[in-house]
Amino acid sequence: MAVEELQSIIKRCQILEEQDFKEEDFGLFQLAGQRCIEEGHIDQLLEIIRNEKNKVIIKNMGWNLIGPVVRCLLCKDKEDAKRKVYFLIFDLLVKLCSPKELLLGLLELIEEPSGKQISQSILLLLQPLQTVIQKLHNKAYSVGLALSTLWNQLSLLPVPYSKEQIQMDDYGLCQCCKALIEFTKPFVEEVVDNKENSLENEKLKDELLKFCFKSLKCPLLTAQFLEQSEEGGNDPFRYFASEIIGFLSAIGHPFPKMIFNHGRKKRTWNYLEFEEEEDKQLADSMASLAYLVFVQGIRIDQLPMVLSPLYLLQFNMGHIEVFLQRTEESVISKGLELLENSLLRIEDSSLLYQYLEIKSFLTVPQRKKSLAMLQLYINKLDSQGKYTLFRCLLNTSNHSGVEAFIIQNIKNQIDMSLKRTHNNKWFTGPQLVSLLDLVLFLPEGAETDLLQNSDRIMASLNLLRYLVIKDNENDNQTGLWTELGNIENNFLKPLHIGLNMSKAHYEAEIKNSQEAQKSKDLCSITVGGEEIPNMPPEMQLKVLHSAVFTFDLIESVLARVEELIEIKTKSTSEENTGIK
Repeated sequence: MAVEELQSIIKRCQILEEQDFKEEDFGLFQLAGQRCIEEGHIDQLLEIIRNEKNKVIIKNMGWNLIGPVVRCLLCKDKEDAKRKVYFLIFDLLVKLCSPKELLLGLLELIEEPSGKQISQSILLLLQPLQTVIQKLHNKAYSVGLALSTLWNQLSLLPVPYSKEQIQMDDYGLCQCCKALIEFTKPFVEEVVDNKENSLENEKLKDELLKFCFKSLKCPLLTAQFLEQSEEGGNDPFRYFASEIIGFLSAIGHPFPKMIFNHGRKKRTWNYLEFEEEEDKQLADSMASLAYLVFVQGIRIDQLPMVLSPLYLLQFNMGHIEVFLQRTEESVISKGLELLENSLLRIEDSSLLYQYLEIKSFLTVPQRKKSLAMLQLYINKLDSQGKYTLFRCLLNTSNHSGVEAFIIQNIKNQIDMSLKRTHNNKWFTGPQLVSLLDLVLFLPEGAETDLLQNSDRIMASLNLLRYLVIKDNENDNQTGLWTELGNIENNFLKPLHIGLNMSKAHYEAEIKNSQEAQKSKDLCSITVGGEEIPNMPPEMQLKVLHSAVFTFDLIESVLARVEELIEIKTKSTSEENTGIK
């Protein structure tokens, strides 16, 4: 019945001119054609489409059948013989139908799916979509619309991280990236081959440039890359990145020009519309590009070899900051890799302190407490740079572990300075005294949470012990002995009081916990300024005893420091009075 209906509609339309087709004819053709597909009359439908007499009708109305045919092709249950017929119908419709209508129809079909069906739809429709666009005159608009739609769908797919996930490619993102490159290549070649630089060609360049920027952000900003070994040659993301960077060069935007111009006030892009989009994603895209080139080494042979390591570090710091502002662990790790790559090119102690005047040089180490990377950064700075960075981090970090790490670095710098013939002015005398004022004090006096600040306090005590042992009162190279009164008032005495208060508090908590253990009740305790609710009594006791042990350890080191101070001052006093 459906076949007869379709043939009847076609017979009526065959005697009409193309412009005389009515809206009613389109609707009836679509309904009858869909019913043929639903009822399985696909062989008859194929013959109708193949019939040369129906060419004009199929051109104008056939695109309505694309949707039902594609949905059948995406259905895995279809028999191989039927799938072959569906493919023949699909290919004929792409060949015969109006390209303008087909473009919109194919893009709607790409937008429909979700989950794993996204990649299945894209892989099926990319080649037909390319064929349709090639027939259209307004190439820039069509390419831009298609690439934007494709990217929007691909950005919904999860990015695989591990080698196993990349090889499994569960959601088909890796396959789609490769297919997308093949889809885009002809349009890039068209731009390259067109020597006229017409307005249409410039617009096509812009659409391709937008796509490259989007791709650098997603999936390449978060994508992980396989090791550059035998597997590296089959790394889908490395291939995708290399081709995208190649596209940039081909359309007149080689990456050295792009990344070194980024950040300047004058933009090199042509259209205001692009600049608005650029503001949203350009920083991420440029950071991604810098990582791909400098860390992954993709197309690095295009980079001028005359650039100094210091210039490259200064240039990359802005990109590193972009990475470290993100929350994804994979993106943060890329920022640290880029920082490491930039720092390793530089000799130790050669990075002048003036570089710290650049905002990002001070903010980057504060973003993430990657101590290994921070240590590498410290090593590259000259003495004044180290001193400036230490002051900045002690004032701003609010992280006991990082502050302890910085204090250990201060101790190392003082030790190197004292061993040299000519003292380093930044880590001896008045400059050091100013730095010690930030180290040897309690932020809130005796009320300071000693448990939460235990790392910093232990590092400060160990530094003070070192200074007392290494610097004699008569030499006073570090300025310690001049400042001893202030250190006692601002650090040692409040620490004594704080320890007594903290130990009393926690010993009372232990007593309460022991009583709760007898009654088998659950209760909450406060440790390090944070309430831990509903903890079993035996666990509470372990936590509380651990806290008391920490206080005992601090108290032990404090007692040793005060003992050394007493011994040193007594010895100096005896020497000065001549007592033996």
